[in-house]
Amino acid sequence: MGIGMPPLDQPTTTGDNEPYVFEVARGRGWRRWLHNPSALIGSIIVVLVVASALVSLVWTPYSPLAVDPSHALSGPSLRHLLGTDEYGRDVFSRLMASSQVALFVGVLSVLIATAVGIPAGLLAAERRGATGQVVLRLADILYGFPALLAAVVLAAAFGASKSTVVLAIGISYIPVFVRVTRSNALVVLNSEYVLAARAYGRRPLAIMRRHVIPNIMTTIIAQMSLLFSLAVLAETALDFLGLGTAPPAASWGTMLQSSQNYLGNDPLLTVWPSVAIVLCVLGFSLFGDGISELRDVRGHR
Repeated sequence: MGIGMPPLDQPTTTGDNEPYVFEVARGRGWRRWLHNPSALIGSIIVVLVVASALVSLVWTPYSPLAVDPSHALSGPSLRHLLGTDEYGRDVFSRLMASSQVALFVGVLSVLIATAVGIPAGLLAAERRGATGQVVLRLADILYGFPALLAAVVLAAAFGASKSTVVLAIGISYIPVFVRVTRSNALVVLNSEYVLAARAYGRRPLAIMRRHVIPNIMTTIIAQMSLLFSLAVLAETALDFLGLGTAPPAASWGTMLQSSQNYLGNDPLLTVWPSVAIVLCVLGFSLFGDGISELRDVRGHR
């Protein structure tokens, strides 16, 4: 469930005790990014997925919900590039529309997890006594509720929908951000320039804002990208089980679920959404890995 990120190394400092924050901003990071095949491929895939979702908001070859029984289960052709499903709906159009669901669920669920997990992790790092332990124990309790169980409970209470999936995935990822934020924040808080800032009389909130958050931000962004890819997988699984997007709305999970009854007639109905899922997950995973490789300035100098 939680992809653990290695802790952020102690940041290097300039002469005035200000930490270097982003190597990307120094220019070298971009050159290293462009020469990193994994990061470059991940960026290209992410751009394609986002572009597909944005374009589908205003245009698709056919309406994703348009039914044409006379062309049901037709193979790829010039008229329908990826063929049609059992109702004659254009598969390519539905794949494009499904990318909206993947991005919607992935972005909102990760934002929910970060909105709760990052402040909680910073609190646990700053208050290392009883308060910190309470935060960690609450995170452990949430960690015991996987996305599937949370989705079942929420679906029973409020009904199956995209909102149910977003809440279920977001809640299940909160402990990941608590742990990652706390572990990396502790490294920064124990650095010499933060100890000097404390001796100078800086308040804890000022230290968090000026020193801790900037230095852990690249790690957090990398974790967000990696968990986004897992959120897409979770969303697909929950839709497949009927706990998320309801038919006839298009999503990769519902497309997989409906295509399993027609494997003998048209196995490509299963292939296309599977390829879309793999590419989306691979792209955001590689993107997150690329960010991880750029987060430590000192390691590349």
